[in-house]
Amino acid sequence: MDIVAIILAAGQGTRMKSALPKPLHQVGGMPMLGWSLNAAQALGTKRIVTVLPQHSETTQSWLGDIEFAIQQEARGTGHAVLAAKDKLGGFSGVALVMFGDTPLITATTLSQLTRHIADGANIAVLGFHADDPSGYGRFICSEDGQLNAIIEHKDANETERQIDFVNGGVMAVACPLIFDLLDAVSDDNANGEIYLTDIVHIANERGLKVATCETDEAEVIGVNNRADLAKVEGIIQSRLRSIVMDQGVTMLAPETVFLSADAVIEQDVIIEPHVVIGTGTHIGEGSIIKSFSHLEGARLGPCCIIGPYARLRPGTIAGDGVKIGNFVETKNTNLANGAKANHLTYLGDATIGEHANIGAGTITCNYDGANKFKTLIGDRAFIGSNSALVAPISIGANAIVGAGSTITNDVPDNAIAIARGKQKNIDNAATVFRKRAQDKKQNT
Repeated sequence: MDIVAIILAAGQGTRMKSALPKPLHQVGGMPMLGWSLNAAQALGTKRIVTVLPQHSETTQSWLGDIEFAIQQEARGTGHAVLAAKDKLGGFSGVALVMFGDTPLITATTLSQLTRHIADGANIAVLGFHADDPSGYGRFICSEDGQLNAIIEHKDANETERQIDFVNGGVMAVACPLIFDLLDAVSDDNANGEIYLTDIVHIANERGLKVATCETDEAEVIGVNNRADLAKVEGIIQSRLRSIVMDQGVTMLAPETVFLSADAVIEQDVIIEPHVVIGTGTHIGEGSIIKSFSHLEGARLGPCCIIGPYARLRPGTIAGDGVKIGNFVETKNTNLANGAKANHLTYLGDATIGEHANIGAGTITCNYDGANKFKTLIGDRAFIGSNSALVAPISIGANAIVGAGSTITNDVPDNAIAIARGKQKNIDNAATVFRKRAQDKKQNT
């Protein structure tokens, strides 16, 4: 059974109060639309067509090679589905109508919904039992499970308003039947819109089978404003934490750890409280991420120790057993096995050799205001505290840089480099200085 997903993402999202299109607002480190696309792809859909509004170039660019259709006017959900009709000419199978602002839907639920079509239903509508059904369309079902109608809250009588089985919006419909039914839907209503839900009534008039499929309310939460976005973020974070803990990761305070959907965290990793694991991050087996660290676009080998208060920016690659300690920032830097930068250091555009030791306060001076330059530090090199390495520069294997140095020239293998002003001690000068200072204070 071939399935095509039609993802409706043509809403204006005015309640988000943002220049960014609503479907591109992120949850779990990924745009909401990406979650819907991933669920459809995990289901094994043959094609995906995303319906967008006019002037949606930003979203079109983000979609890349994924097909899209333009809804020329905002005339309801049914009208949005019709915008995909020309794209799907000749398609026979199941049309799965989804939304770009309901990122919690899962492939498992979508599979259960489409299975109703395989079992002989013409339409299957996803619903849930609401604790508070106010505002939702009520499912009016017969004793045999046929969905006879979806009655909107404002149109429901008192008896119908007691029904708590309500419309979740997502729908599977035999295709091309869906377009035939939509062509019969009238826009004779207060808003002049074509509603997707109206095909349920028309299908019943034609004697077609309309089934329902139940899910949890959380799966069909739609995001209409920033408060909804925060609510969905919380649910997704809870899911992501459960997944990684089930895979053998220890979190000491899971509710304080924030994960991106694409993060890979191997077993026996320990994550302490208040950690952010951003997009593009891979953490190797047995590593420890200490409190208040922020990782993004970083790849760690096994048994690394990161933090506390470390910031690993994109392009950070760490080998086996690397230590990146408190108040250390790395960016576009490769640290080989056993390398250490334990505190108060910035490493940018650098390659650090095996078992090199980077002292506290070291800075790679990689930017001259216009261009970035590389710093190369060899195996087992020792960089003394409070050193400035002015790139482009190479520090050889087994070399030592004296503390407090500003290094501007390459350092050969096994050499010691010291670049600082010569110390001068003036006997008893401190006593004279203090007396002069005290006299000046008394005279003012």
